[in-house]
Amino acid sequence: MARTTTIRISSQTHEKLKLLSQESGEPITTVLDQAVEARRRQQFLEDADAAYAALRADPQKWAEESNERELWEATLKDGLEDE
Repeated sequence: MARTTTIRISSQTHEKLKLLSQESGEPITTVLDQAVEARRRQQFLEDADAAYAALRADPQKWAEESNERELWEATLKDGLEDE
């Protein structure tokens, strides 16, 4: 079993966790683990989106990235036909 710790959450959040646990048939710890992982993934995508927007906002850097992408596209020309 994984190590655990105690955290304080609001009564409302605890009730929501209990409801989600009952609906899914999974323990509250599993529901909470899944919620944290979903939030971590969401944050990753938001950060990547912000970095991509910053790249596009810089014309010189965007041109460099576009040129590099074109170079990589050449690797797809391996002579194989699409299946």
